[in-house]
Amino acid sequence: MRILVVEDEEKLAKILKKGLEQEGYAVDCFFDGKSGQLQIEINHEDYDLVILDVMLPEINGFEICKNIRDQGIVLPILMLTAKDGTEDKIMGLDSGADDYLIKPFAFEELLARMRALLRRPSNLLPAALEIKDLVLNPVTRKVYRGGKEIPLTAKEFGLLEYFTRNAGQVLTREQILSHLWDFEYDSFSNIVDVHVKNLRKKIDNEKESLLETIRGVGYRLKK
Repeated sequence: MRILVVEDEEKLAKILKKGLEQEGYAVDCFFDGKSGQLQIEINHEDYDLVILDVMLPEINGFEICKNIRDQGIVLPILMLTAKDGTEDKIMGLDSGADDYLIKPFAFEELLARMRALLRRPSNLLPAALEIKDLVLNPVTRKVYRGGKEIPLTAKEFGLLEYFTRNAGQVLTREQILSHLWDFEYDSFSNIVDVHVKNLRKKIDNEKESLLETIRGVGYRLKK
């Protein structure tokens, strides 16, 4: 999952980025409303969810939310605000936000609300994804092959989930890098190949290899 954080408190934004990355998400941060809205308009298909602050320089969160909804962008939006008044909550939800979290908040609550938004039928998957004898559960974050649990790192799980959501399709290195790492990573890095190699060691067995290398293009998970 790739998350966009639009928050003018740089310290908070960096804390969120670090925490979310430890949970296996890829995170990009913008610190003002204008650049945040532009990023959503141009690259909304690259993100799974936006964490959007209300009080932003140049364009506030309410305006951003309304503007992108008017353009037909349905990306889930979780609003953050220091205001706990009922009017502000109503304004946020009426402008098109999917949920509303008041600062200060517990990081665990943020994660829970994100999971709830990402589980919505319009955005997410069935409880478990099955490819042959491989089973991945996005909710419990557990993976099994042939009934045996396979321990994965957060990034390996995110990579495998991306493959299972696109089973049978060839995914280029650029697509994988764009979806699972933030835009600061060098597109010429071999980080994708390293993670795919490690993942293959864990999920493939002697009977059948599920992850295929498509020479000169990328990788594919057999359907």
